[in-house]
Amino acid sequence: MKLEITFHSDPSHGWAEIPHHLIHQLGIEQKISRYSYADQHYTYLEEDCDLGLFMRSAEAKGWEITFKDKHSNNDSFIRNFQRYTKGE
Repeated sequence: MKLEITFHSDPSHGWAEIPHHLIHQLGIEQKISRYSYADQHYTYLEEDCDLGLFMRSAEAKGWEITFKDKHSNNDSFIRNFQRYTKGE
């Protein structure tokens, strides 16, 4: 599977926008930390640990991932979402 993932960043952090169904497909929903965020459709994986977990799991399945960057010079809108809860 080939995926293009949007990577959002602001001056102090970054998150990858991942559809919930891909998190479930990889079986990693219980391993994501509270440092990631979520809305109705996406999990925003924080760049330090959770994105690495996703990448290792996706690569183990043979997925090819590319990134599209979106940077904000202000605090990202993602900071307004609720923190990820296990099994989101």
